Order: sequence, then structure tokens, then C-alpha cells
Amino acid sequence: MELDNTAILITGGTKGIGAATALALAEKGANVAVVGRRPGVETEALVGRITQLGRRCVVLTADVSVPAAARQCVRDAHAQLGGLDGLVHSAGGPVPGTFMELDAATWHAAFDTHVHPIFHLCQEAIPLLRQRRQGAIILVSSSAGLRGVAGAVAYQTVKGVLPQLTRAMARELAADNIRVNCVAPGVIRTDFHAQMPAEVRKNNLENRIPLRREGTPAQVAHLIRELITNDYITGETMSIDGGLTMRIC
Repeated sequence: MELDNTAILITGGTKGIGAATALALAEKGANVAVVGRRPGVETEALVGRITQLGRRCVVLTADVSVPAAARQCVRDAHAQLGGLDGLVHSAGGPVPGTFMELDAATWHAAFDTHVHPIFHLCQEAIPLLRQRRQGAIILVSSSAGLRGVAGAVAYQTVKGVLPQLTRAMARELAADNIRVNCVAPGVIRTDFHAQMPAEVRKNNLENRIPLRREGTPAQVAHLIRELITNDYITGETMSIDGGLTMRIC
């Protein structure tokens, strides 16, 4: 799918991987709508950079864990960009806690943040993508959803749902020329990992990540862009983690 003059909606698009994705898509000609709960100075800078590229960047303030808000974001992006060609679901956040430490509210909130928005966003977006006779949906999972991580059972569970949901949706939507793919980032230099204790970071670089370095939001964004533009990839989950999930020792 060529990106020139396409319209892409990005949840969690005001910072981190989402913001990097918005910029990467705009660099290839896309107009974007970015969704965030609290857009701020970083978002203003993003809009400025995209505007300088001659593309449009619509900012939508919403909490996509609220079903009505998620659906309204799709409608607003479609109305303000004049159509919709793709959706990137990058919204999320950490959910620490072992299984026995978790309370029911935290468990359910993890699904409300990471999984349930996909249902509402995609049910609203798919009819619009069908109108275009093409489309691309990208779900942002995590290496934690593929291999697990100690002390974050809810997070790894909800992220583990996304690859299977990707395969199920891809199979259903292939006849409509709508492709669905997933990316699974490892340790990426974002706010998500900013509070990582120094000893944990040292262990990651020396013992867990074969390439011995963290990834960047731009690197993940470029993979997302490739999955959107390459129209012969669907139903796949692609790791981008410096080799983290391939290690067995």
C-alpha cells in the first residue's frame, strides 16, 4: 500500500513508539490522526514536524479504554482526514504485579487498556477500510507477550492476546484486502522503560539482549511502516528486540 495521501489513525500516538510511527508514516506521505489521553508539549512538537513535511496531523484527546471514546476516535479521524486507510493500536502502559499480588480491578483494567479497545476501534474502522478496498491494521504487542517476564503477569497476558487476535482478524479480513499484523518490541528507549533500575538495565544489556543495546522508537516505527506498505504480509507477529526472545540461556 502506497502511503501518499493515505489517512492513518494511531492510538498512543502522542509519544514514544506511537509518535515515532506518526512521523515515519508522514515522511512517506501519510496524513495521521494521533490519539492521547493528555497531549502536551511533545505533541505540539510532533505536529510541527509533520506539518513541515507538508502532511496533516490531527490530535485527538481521548481515553480509548472507554468504548464510546474509542469508537468516536475512529469517526473523528475519518471526518477530519477525509477517509481512513489504516489503524495502529499503540496505546498501553505497564501493569506490574505477580499473580497473587494482583487485585481484580487491576486485572480487568489491563484488558480494558490493551485488549478491549481493539474490539471497538476495529469494529468501527473496518467498514471504512472496506470502502477503500484496502487497509492495514497494526497491533503493538511486546516481547513479554511472547516469552513472559517476571512480576508482570497481567501485562504479559494481555500482550499475549494480540498475536492470536492478529491471526484471527487477518484470516477474516483477507478477502477484503485488509491486512492485520503485529509487532512485538523488546526493551525500547521510551518512557515505559525510563524508570528501569540501573541493575536491571545492566543485566538486560549484558545478559539478556544479544545485540547488547536497547532499541529506539524510530526502529519500531520503521518496522510498522514496512508492515503497512508491504501488501503481501498479513497475520504475522514480528519481534524487534535485539534478539531478546530467541535466547534460551
